[in-house]
Amino acid sequence: MAIIVVTAVALVGAPLASAKAPAPRYYLSLGDSLSQGVQPSTTGQSLETNQGYADQLYARVRGQVKNLKLVKLGCPGDTTTSMLTGKGNAAAAKFFKCDRTGGSQVKAAQRFLEAHHQKGEVVLVTLDIGANDVDECTAPGVNVAQCVATGQNNIKTLTPKILSAIRGSVAKGTKLASMTLYDPVLGGYFSANPATRALAAASVGLLKGINATITSANKAGGFLTADVAGVFAAYNEAPVPALGTNIPLNVARVCAWTWACATPPSGPNIHANKNGYASIAWAFVNVIGRLS
Repeated sequence: MAIIVVTAVALVGAPLASAKAPAPRYYLSLGDSLSQGVQPSTTGQSLETNQGYADQLYARVRGQVKNLKLVKLGCPGDTTTSMLTGKGNAAAAKFFKCDRTGGSQVKAAQRFLEAHHQKGEVVLVTLDIGANDVDECTAPGVNVAQCVATGQNNIKTLTPKILSAIRGSVAKGTKLASMTLYDPVLGGYFSANPATRALAAASVGLLKGINATITSANKAGGFLTADVAGVFAAYNEAPVPALGTNIPLNVARVCAWTWACATPPSGPNIHANKNGYASIAWAFVNVIGRLS
């Protein structure tokens, strides 16, 4: 009887010793500073955080896929040009460490996707790009009209190339999603400078055109579109009670969900705060559905 008991215990323990953990599967995040969750410190320095939309999206979907891992290759400061070429991003060189394996973020992404090319190995790729093509157009001394026109043209001509490079490297079945942009320029609504206030008002129409270009490129390139502009009510100028007065809804959302209306030293800063990143993550959840 003792021998039987020992044998049974050994048999019970055997499967545990030979059990294998499920192979890792991946969610790949690409883009600019938003994909890395950048926020300002108390001294005003922009720093990468673990509160970005990719981190929060990952937290929401990781329970749907066994052993899901988040890989963030996004590079703060990247434009459509520097994402493709690896050149022209001064912020990356000075403040951030970007993975440019192969020469650019796109090349690094392609190498990762080609190295993990089994069906179902990479379940999701998200992207945000284009904001830095036009964000600097509000800087002092810049010709706004010329800068915006150049930025819009770059977004129109280069975004399809980025999407094509990514789509051409993924395995069949991988979900691909890119986002529209919110409008941090609306933070100028409260400025004492009439020109800054005028630019904030004009930015709504400009953003509509930019987001239409992004949405069109996504559709042509096989990417789903996360409607971040919609979540931020970027075009809705209806007055709502906020900050002790009535202000446009789009301004209220930007002030609540970004650092664009914050006072120095933390602001004004174009990046989302934790709640803003959560709202961006929700926009992605809404469009990608359930992962498997």
